[in-house]
Amino acid sequence: MTGMPHQPVSGYVDIDWRNRPLRMEYQWVGARESAHPVVVFLHEGLGSISMWKDFPARFCEVSGLTGLVFSRYGYGNSTPRPDGERWPVEFMHRQAHEVLPLLFSALGIEKPWLFGHSDGGSIALLYAARYPEAVSGIVVVAPHIFVEEVSVASIWQARETYLSTDMRARLARYHADPDSAFWGWNDIWLDPAFRAWNIEPELPNITCPVLAIQGEDDEYGTLEQIRGIRRKAPRTRLVILPGCGHSPHRDQPEALMKEAARFIVSQG
Repeated sequence: MTGMPHQPVSGYVDIDWRNRPLRMEYQWVGARESAHPVVVFLHEGLGSISMWKDFPARFCEVSGLTGLVFSRYGYGNSTPRPDGERWPVEFMHRQAHEVLPLLFSALGIEKPWLFGHSDGGSIALLYAARYPEAVSGIVVVAPHIFVEEVSVASIWQARETYLSTDMRARLARYHADPDSAFWGWNDIWLDPAFRAWNIEPELPNITCPVLAIQGEDDEYGTLEQIRGIRRKAPRTRLVILPGCGHSPHRDQPEALMKEAARFIVSQG
């Protein structure tokens, strides 16, 4: 049996990363005890604990799973990104290879399932490739494994929307510093140097079970993103959701919960 380590249901955890102190918000959801490993939710490029809304809690409650939700550095109520600091091209690698191990150690998490959306899905893939023995399995929803023109075009559109509408005020509901969240994500994805970002060579190192899910109408990537995962990581199962965009947990939450729960529970 696994369950919530001896931690408060929600709060902050302090870690030291690259000689800087980070305070990261977290929340335990779902069953206090489960027959399955903890499921760690990794949010999208503009996400946070609150941006997930009630999806992680509902998913874990109906599935009998224990979940951990947290906001990455620069997001939600975690330590914000300082003005002028830009994410490097390898920012997702740093999250996967450096920050996640520190977080898991601080919270007493061992061999979790990772449930990642968008950038969070890419981080899950990178963690599983670097630490194949330290993860039970991964569910990746609308992940990125390389940069496509459709992604760049949609992110340019998001920039225009942020500058010309009330998008900043709307993001402020989910982030203590919305500029930290938005510009950290937007600036690096639109950096010309990021066009060469590609994690396909790392995917063959993944040995755990992988469920890769994407909406057929994803405005941030084509289905080559998840098909590319299956070509490289043989234990991958694909699910394509018709009539669904980039955020299945908002567009088709019931379908996503059904597919992901069945996959995790079936692995024992």
